[in-house]
Amino acid sequence: MLGRPKTPEQYVDLVDQALFEIDDLRLAAEYDMDSMGAATEFLDELEQDVRRLRESMADGSYRFGKDNLPFVKVVEPQDERVLPFKQLLLKINETHIHGLDVEDD
Repeated sequence: MLGRPKTPEQYVDLVDQALFEIDDLRLAAEYDMDSMGAATEFLDELEQDVRRLRESMADGSYRFGKDNLPFVKVVEPQDERVLPFKQLLLKINETHIHGLDVEDD
């Protein structure tokens, strides 16, 4: 997916995918602490922020906004070798700020 998601369902799927990737990265980091140890330093905060976002989507309290989502401050300084799904998280944030990619008919 190159552009922003077009439907709320696609947006929720991106967040679910991010949660899956966070769990996967945590498992990899626990398995190989020597090379992946840096990831564990920010994973807890990242996971909390993304879970809060997902919960707000589930309970109906989520609103698109003009400011970055809280996890961006954790994501931006990370190298993609440490955070291989960084672009996915940035796409979620871009969608939060600019909304769904709805074409005008």
